Amino acid sequence: MRVVASAGTDIGQNREHNEDTVLLRADLNLFIVADGAGGHNAGNVASALATTALANAFEATAKSFPGTEDDDDLGPPAARRLAAAIHKANKDVVEIAKTSNKYKGMGTTVVAASFTPESQALHVAHVGDSRCYRLRGGMLEQLTHDHSLLNDVLEMRPDIDDAALARLPRHVVTRALGMDDDIRVSVRTFRAVPGDRYLLCSDGLTDALDEETIADKLGMDALTPDTVVRALIDAALFCGADDNIAALVILCTAAEEEAPKIQRRFGRAKPKPKPQIDAPPSMRGRMGSAPEIIVVGVEEHDGESPIHIVPAESATPSLLDAFAGLKIPRRPSNPGD
Repeated sequence: MRVVASAGTDIGQNREHNEDTVLLRADLNLFIVADGAGGHNAGNVASALATTALANAFEATAKSFPGTEDDDDLGPPAARRLAAAIHKANKDVVEIAKTSNKYKGMGTTVVAASFTPESQALHVAHVGDSRCYRLRGGMLEQLTHDHSLLNDVLEMRPDIDDAALARLPRHVVTRALGMDDDIRVSVRTFRAVPGDRYLLCSDGLTDALDEETIADKLGMDALTPDTVVRALIDAALFCGADDNIAALVILCTAAEEEAPKIQRRFGRAKPKPKPQIDAPPSMRGRMGSAPEIIVVGVEEHDGESPIHIVPAESATPSLLDAFAGLKIPRRPSNPGD
């Protein structure tokens, strides 16, 4: 079996900067999507730096994780290699953020996948709310679990009352590269089979499209993965996506089948003509470069719940009020996460 892939991004309808970055390394069977934040151009720097640093670290550690086709007592070495590369990318983003005030506080989510031909395994690692989906036999499954404030609260405080839950912002992540020297990376390994289709994407796509639409576009009988990427981005734009959009599609084919050459697409994709739609009042007008609020450190520490918001100007009184009295116990260490 072999994999072919394509990726694309779009600035969206109400953004001044595109802070989503995609990276394909066919020679490494490595695929990455990152969604930056930080205001001005800092988010773009964070996502571009993270993808490049991740790929470089992954390539440089090929000999450090021998026997990547076999599992050991600590799990697939190839999966640990991918997680280690994300840790290195995080340190690089943190270091660059310290060099200039304009980069201070920048961060990025990331989702990455690597394919091991020997074992036909796909390793998926992520930090934040950029996602990975798999379409198999017509069934769409989300393979990642968002590192979001909402999910953390529901996991750690399932008894929270509905009123307090309703006040919490939905687009807040509690893990991101660039926020701290240490980062927790979630990693999973899946057995890939011919016919599988995988999607790595930023929240700009998933906020605009429901899973039924994603499954429909991902399941297209397309000649190339590039066609599927274009269809997903066009659908998100048609549905009024105001955030940056990133989509990366991986198709698994039998080795004897003739597969299209891996496509490479970076920057803004040219949308096909589509009907004009009226955006709701909340979406009208140009928005700043910050694609989302990133909150990290929402864990109890010395009786307090420190809140770190990126970009800082997003810390409105109403947002801070939503956190009033909210304390989330420290997550226990999870060897598999």
